[in-house]
Amino acid sequence: MTGARSMVINPLDNVEIREDGHKYALREIAAGENVIKYGLPIGHATCTIKPGEHVHVHNVKTNLGEVLEYRYEPSFTEVVRRPAPLMKAYRHADGRIGIRNDLWIIPLVGCVNRLAERLAQTVGGLSLQHPYGCSQMGRDHETTCNMLANFVRHPNAGGVLVVALGCENNTLESFKVRLGDYSRLNVRFLKAQDPGDEYEKGLALLRELDAARPKERVDVPVSELVVGLKCGGSDGFSGLTANPLVGRFSDWLVARGGSTILTEVPEMFGAETLLMKRCRTKNIFDKCVAMINGFKAYYAAHNQVCYENPSPGNKAGGITTLEDKSLGCVQKGGCSPVEDVLLYGDTVRAHGLSLMTGPGNDLVASTVLAAAGCHLILFTTGRGTPFGCVIPTLKIATNDALAANKPNWIDWNAMSHPDVEAFADKILKVASGEELAKNELNGAQGIAIFKDGVTL
Repeated sequence: MTGARSMVINPLDNVEIREDGHKYALREIAAGENVIKYGLPIGHATCTIKPGEHVHVHNVKTNLGEVLEYRYEPSFTEVVRRPAPLMKAYRHADGRIGIRNDLWIIPLVGCVNRLAERLAQTVGGLSLQHPYGCSQMGRDHETTCNMLANFVRHPNAGGVLVVALGCENNTLESFKVRLGDYSRLNVRFLKAQDPGDEYEKGLALLRELDAARPKERVDVPVSELVVGLKCGGSDGFSGLTANPLVGRFSDWLVARGGSTILTEVPEMFGAETLLMKRCRTKNIFDKCVAMINGFKAYYAAHNQVCYENPSPGNKAGGITTLEDKSLGCVQKGGCSPVEDVLLYGDTVRAHGLSLMTGPGNDLVASTVLAAAGCHLILFTTGRGTPFGCVIPTLKIATNDALAANKPNWIDWNAMSHPDVEAFADKILKVASGEELAKNELNGAQGIAIFKDGVTL
C-alpha cells in the first residue's frame, strides 16, 4: 500500500490503483514504455506520463496483435487433495447429480417458443427459448442441435419436455438420434402440428414428467459439483477482489475433487501464456493454443481486430486495455493445473480446471457453460447486471457500492467478504437448495446460442 486509499498489486508495477478503481503513475513512464500492472504489461504509454497522472485510454495503447506462436513451458503446482464435504443433491437414474429438480420445456425451433412459454408458466417450469432450429446451415445448425441435446441431458432438469413444430430442419426424428440412448432420462416429446390441442397434450406430458422426477435430495460429495466461471461488467476492482476470490474457490473445489470451467476466450488475450504454462500436458497446451489462435482467426475472418474488447462500462470502471481486463479475468481460474480444453458444445470430461471455447458475451458464454454440464455459475461483476442463465448464476460484486446499491442483484460482496471458506459455504447452500441465487428469485433464467453463419 502506498497510502490509505491506493494499492500497488505487484512490486514490479509502475502504477497504483486508487479508490475509484483507476490507475495512476507511480513514477514517470516514458513514451513507448510498458505500463505494468499485476507485474505484467497491460499496454504501452503513448506519451510521457508524469508521476501521479491518470493512466488510462488517453495515454495508453494495447500491445496486442493477431495470431501468435507459443512454446510449451509448463510451470504449475500439483493440487494438494482435501477431503470432500457433503452437499445435498438429486441423484438421477443414470448416476448424475443435479442441484435443481426443475421441469424444462425445450423448443426445437423458435416457432414454438410461445407454446413452450405458456406451458412453463402453467407448471412453474423453465422455457429455454431461442430463435433457431430452422433456416440455419452447416456449423450453425449443428451447434443449435448439439446445444439443445446437451440441455435435454442436463442434470439440473428433473424432467424435460422437448417441443417440436413438425416441419423444421431440426426434426424431432433426427434430434432423437442425436440424443442417443435417452432411455434413462426423464424426457417426453411433443410435435405441435400433430395433436388437435397441443397445449393440453403438453400439459399431460408435463404431468407425467412431474410424477417421475426425483423425490428428494440425498447426500453427495462436493467432488461431483461442476461450476462455471464467468465475469461481466468488469471494473478496476475485478482483478483485486471478486476474480481472485472466485479463483481461490476454484482451487478449493478442485482440491476436493470437483470441477470448474473457465471460458470467455477473448478475455484471455494478453494473459493466455499464464494459462498455457499451467496446461498439464503438451497435448492440452496444443489445444489451448488452437483455442486462442482459432478465436483470433474468427475475428480476422470478420475483418475485426482482436483487442477491441473493453466496453464503455469497463473503461468507466478503470479498465484501459484488453490486457488489463484479461489479466484480471483469468484470475477466476485460480492456480490449479489446466486438465482439459473443451470446444464449444462439448461437455465436461475431466475433474479439475478446464478451459472452454466461448465468447465474452454474458448470456452466450454462460449458456455454453451450462450446456457443458455446469450446475451453477459464479459471475463476478463491478458494474452490476440483473441477468442470469438457466442454471443458478451467483453474482459476486467487486465493490461495496455496487453491493449496497443492488442487493436484489448481488449474491456476495467480495470486497467486504474475501474469505474463501465463507464463500464456499454460501455456494454449497445454494447448491444444496437451502438458498436460491438472485437470478432465480428474479426469474432471470435464459439461454443464448452462438451463431456465426447465414440465416436462410
